[in-house]
Amino acid sequence: MRPARVAVLAALAIGVGLGVGGCGRKGGLDPPPVAAVPVDPAVAQPPAPPDGSTVAPAPAPAPPPPRGTWLDWLIN
Repeated sequence: MRPARVAVLAALAIGVGLGVGGCGRKGGLDPPPVAAVPVDPAVAQPPAPPDGSTVAPAPAPAPPPPRGTWLDWLIN
């Protein structure tokens, strides 16, 4: 009975490993097929200050480094 249990556990471990390995895809998200609401450029721009001065936009922060897990070897 002992070898049968080991064989069943090994088969389950291999099945789970293959299932987890195929559950992801590298890359970003796909864009939606169509935009639901068109964006009006007049609404998207913030109003200008009342004194007529211009304010420089703040620089965008750097993206964080990619995080990895011990399962990355399955999809790389």
